[in-house]
Amino acid sequence: MIGLCSLFLSALLASSSLAAPTTSLGNPFKSAPGDPLDILCNLPIISKLLCPRQNQGNTVSVLTRIGTAVGFSASGVNRFAVKYASASRWAESIVATSWRLPNGATNASALPLACPQQGIDDSAFSEDCLSMVVYVPQSFSPVALKPVFMWIHGGSFIQGSATSAGLDGSNLAIATQSVVVVIQYRLGALGLMAPDGSTNLALKDVINALTFVNENIVAFGGDKSQVTVAGQSSGATMIRSLLAVPSASGLFKSAILQSDPMDYGFFSSTTQKTLQNAYNQLINCDDSDYSCQKALSIDDILNAQGTLYNEAGSGSLDASAAGGEPLRTVHDGSLITSPLDSTAPFPSVNKPILVSTVSDEAAITIYGVEFKSPIPESTFAPACQAGLGEERAATVLNSSFYESRPTDGEEDARPQLEQLGTDYIWRCSSWTFARNWISHGGSAFVGMYTVGATYPGNEQVPFCTQAGSVCHQDDIEIVFGTVPNPNSAQSALIKETQARYKAFLLTGSPNVPAYPPWTRATPSNVHAFNLGGSGEVPVGSCDPSFWGAAVPYDYQVYGI
Repeated sequence: MIGLCSLFLSALLASSSLAAPTTSLGNPFKSAPGDPLDILCNLPIISKLLCPRQNQGNTVSVLTRIGTAVGFSASGVNRFAVKYASASRWAESIVATSWRLPNGATNASALPLACPQQGIDDSAFSEDCLSMVVYVPQSFSPVALKPVFMWIHGGSFIQGSATSAGLDGSNLAIATQSVVVVIQYRLGALGLMAPDGSTNLALKDVINALTFVNENIVAFGGDKSQVTVAGQSSGATMIRSLLAVPSASGLFKSAILQSDPMDYGFFSSTTQKTLQNAYNQLINCDDSDYSCQKALSIDDILNAQGTLYNEAGSGSLDASAAGGEPLRTVHDGSLITSPLDSTAPFPSVNKPILVSTVSDEAAITIYGVEFKSPIPESTFAPACQAGLGEERAATVLNSSFYESRPTDGEEDARPQLEQLGTDYIWRCSSWTFARNWISHGGSAFVGMYTVGATYPGNEQVPFCTQAGSVCHQDDIEIVFGTVPNPNSAQSALIKETQARYKAFLLTGSPNVPAYPPWTRATPSNVHAFNLGGSGEVPVGSCDPSFWGAAVPYDYQVYGI
């Protein structure tokens, strides 16, 4: 049967002028994007021959244009881990041309090692880390293509992986009837601090992941014309970066940005150069001394990165780098061509986006890092001045948005500071972005999670375990449907969120008949939908005349 299939395929290719080159592995199905395999896998008679799914126990295989993908089958989902690209240290990555399991694995159930990062055992990461995990409902066939959901993890650009807590895409794939892809990319100095001054290597990794998806996802029943990129925190910053890369625009249709700290903006080339010089001094390698750079151990690289992160985050190297993302993507003018904010003319756009935050974004910092015990009301003013400077702090202090809110009869300025941080860094800056996006041709839906699920690690901050608190990252397990033992409110929100995401993947709108209407944002009213509650979230300080106008964001203050 295989011989007959090969002869029939050869004849078909010859007759249709679609003949494709053979790979070094002898795979006759390799082709350029949009060529033979894409077409043939959509022909009902041919698809069963060319794109088989053969289950043997818990192992499943799929024939792709770059070889046979071997995966693991469980609970109604086929899971495939794959190396999507490779890269030498501090060089641009190259898209994979053959299907390989991550890290040289031979077991189809193996998952990728993380990219190098501090805080985990050395055995848990590898420099050879440009991998993704693909989740495909077993009911799929390449005849009726389904949308693709590609998730980019967060972690302040220095932590996280495709296998971080809560990121199993099985439930999400089934609920949304989509192919879910969870990727990882080079972190920290390895992805953002190349000693020779090359910028945005991590962003280029993500673009290569999208390229790999576009070239191969049809074999799994995914529609490359319906790819939605989604991510949380720095993962959402990465998506905002993608939106500012014209050359990547054709690789995805729509975007979901969860808890992007948009106040920070992209780095300018000047700021990047300042941090780069500091890093090169820490590793004691000149920008062109590649032998020195190659000889560095991972510990050397990470230790220097940790020092740079702390110094940059304090603002001592460059004030614009202060904050929770002191290593970032760079507005270099060639890859990222726009700051995509209010500091420069906003480009014309047309993609639908969904932008969300959670109700207590800054709580981990305020309650878990800065002030673990109640602080007097008199602390609020000096804290504002230290974080915002005299002029911005004066406007905030003279407003009615951040008045004292006694907690259980006890004086405590932390609720004010938490709300200030949430509005300033996440919520209001996201709303400003949405208004800019809409005003220049795109469509946007804005929401805020008022119900969440305590993300692993957040339980160490007592505030985040209180009823009604939704801290940074507490939306992740809601979206993925991975909440352990969800309560009724969480279960209801999981079901609603996944139904809305399913609609958004297909239509660019999160509206479905079973749930209340989610009003599309406008330049004058973002209509922030209450995810977990009812109605719309009050505008409060996110009025366009306050944050971004009376009180400028950091990217406006520092001109980045």
